[in-house]
Amino acid sequence: MMTVSNKSRESTSPTRRRSGSRKGRRGLCLEDRPVHNPNAAGIDVGAREIFVAVPAGRDEQPVRVFNTFTEDLEQMAKWLVGCGITTVAMESTGVYWIPLYEILERHHLELCLTDARHMRNVPGRRTDWHECQWIQYLHSVGLLRAAFRPPEQVCAVRTLMRHRGQLVEMASQHVQHMHKALTQMNLQIHHVLTDITGQTGLAIVDSILCGERDPDVLAGLRDPRVKASPDTVRKSLVGTWRMEHLFTLKQSRELYRAYQTEVAACDQQIEQLLGQFSPRVDPTERPLPPDRKKRQPRKRTRKGEPAKATPDLDLRTEAYKLFGVDVTQIPGIAVALALALFTELGRDLSKWPTSSEFASWLGLCTDNDKTGGRVVFRRARRGKHRAGQLFRLAAYSLHSASGPLGDYLRRMKTKLGPRAATTATAHKIAVIFYTIVRNQVEYDETIWAARDAARAQRLEAKLRRQAKGLGYQLIPIPEQPAA
Repeated sequence: MMTVSNKSRESTSPTRRRSGSRKGRRGLCLEDRPVHNPNAAGIDVGAREIFVAVPAGRDEQPVRVFNTFTEDLEQMAKWLVGCGITTVAMESTGVYWIPLYEILERHHLELCLTDARHMRNVPGRRTDWHECQWIQYLHSVGLLRAAFRPPEQVCAVRTLMRHRGQLVEMASQHVQHMHKALTQMNLQIHHVLTDITGQTGLAIVDSILCGERDPDVLAGLRDPRVKASPDTVRKSLVGTWRMEHLFTLKQSRELYRAYQTEVAACDQQIEQLLGQFSPRVDPTERPLPPDRKKRQPRKRTRKGEPAKATPDLDLRTEAYKLFGVDVTQIPGIAVALALALFTELGRDLSKWPTSSEFASWLGLCTDNDKTGGRVVFRRARRGKHRAGQLFRLAAYSLHSASGPLGDYLRRMKTKLGPRAATTATAHKIAVIFYTIVRNQVEYDETIWAARDAARAQRLEAKLRRQAKGLGYQLIPIPEQPAA
């Protein structure tokens, strides 16, 4: 009969083994890990309090708590400099990190803004007091990656562009309110016209609010370009003129006009900021390439309506001067989307050494879960990346477009489904954008011809293999002479 000693029994106990392994990991983490940033500090950002940790021995109190007032933030920055800190890591918590980031940047500290998912704490250390120490340790051993932040000049334009998008969203809500008021009065004009905020729609709404009720007079405001017949327009303007619905229609119309005025003012401010950037190319020395896309005509503006964009600003020329190449020739990238990409990415793409890293940062690549040396699961990365969403928007606009990228999107849609096909096409557009901006070369659509020929050859070889496996032989049909 075999006996087990107490020593052996202790070494094989599950509880002992887990405790020992946990102790070993803690020792490796805190002692054996080499320190890459000895002058690193960690900050846990909150709405009212900020917890800061510096390396032990730099101060009698290596962990301090500061309020979020400007004076306290300045005092914290001076304390970090006095402790010999050269680099600081913080997590991006809402918008609370922005004032702190700007103050520390003015004190010439190297900042590492990182995602909260990259520094998940261990169980039992989830207090703010321990969180800042954990951030400081991870940053000191080089385990944190800094998030991308464009230059300050680009961030200013980005703030205005995002604010403009919010104004447009709020204006669209009041358009829906106008639709609701018209429906409650059984005025079906918003179903007859393509856009109630067009020239004819707003003219009819304004005339209704001025007291006009005759459907013949209101139908006379129809623009000749409207596809609906005058009789259809007249019939859609017969309804019940209830006072409460007219009141809500009036307020919704006034709020829509107010938001359009603010959008126009925001466009003017964006134009001023864009004019402060030094152009990469002079259009007089290297003219803008010809536009190969069919542009939609600009919507006319009614008299008294604020313009939706600055009329004197040629956005395509401005994008050409900013990037140095005409990125609007890439399929799916319109002029407005090109400026949005500039505000999110800037024009210096050297932060990403390769196009693959650029696409991975955008979240346009699949994450491969590997175990045992093989891929067991593939899925798209979760998260809402603003620049990645812009490339997806560009890809989504190609569903009915002619051209190589439109054909690729439809081909991938039958193979992968709509969602994965949009991501795959967005990946291609992002790679093209990175290549032409980084290498300063214009987009050349002729490169797709060689790729299409190679794809046709692969398809032919596949069909020949399948036919040979079934005992058949493919014979090409001779070309018929031209008549």
